[in-house]
Amino acid sequence: MTPQLIGGAESTTGEADGASRDEVFTALSNRRRRNVITYLKQHGDDARVRDIAEQLAAWENDLEIPEVTYKQRKRVYTALHQSHLPKLADGGFIDYEPDRGIVSLTEESRQLEVYLEVVSGNEILWGEYYVGLAVVCGLLGGAAWIGTAPFASVSGYAYAVLFAGLFGVSGLVHRASTRRNRVG
Repeated sequence: MTPQLIGGAESTTGEADGASRDEVFTALSNRRRRNVITYLKQHGDDARVRDIAEQLAAWENDLEIPEVTYKQRKRVYTALHQSHLPKLADGGFIDYEPDRGIVSLTEESRQLEVYLEVVSGNEILWGEYYVGLAVVCGLLGGAAWIGTAPFASVSGYAYAVLFAGLFGVSGLVHRASTRRNRVG
């Protein structure tokens, strides 16, 4: 099952406030650039381009790092150095020092987090879940309102507590799931 990236931001960001939405989408449009961000989030502030290239080559070829060949690592290193790292640096998402071969995340990279939530192929989106939960709660409330047995015998306060509990627990599970599924 391959994870799918979803875009969850509704608001646009003006260029005065940071990167525009187009810049964010351009930065994330390439798998290697997404993997660079993932690597940096996993490995802290400063990382060497050589180490990033080695890990990306391992991920791309489904290998362990010691199994990566020189040719595989060099291909990724060249593409990072010539294209991907400069593009991320131009967007302000990383600091890239080509002479030293050092890369680090910037504060601007936080804008990418909302776009990096991963949803497995067999999962529903949380928005769909909440709509479904609201429909079920509405049907239960409607059944009680028109006097359908046994729903009419439950007090309105009990329904309010039940619905609040359902949405509260759902929100906690959603938060935990989002933290677990976030790239990096």
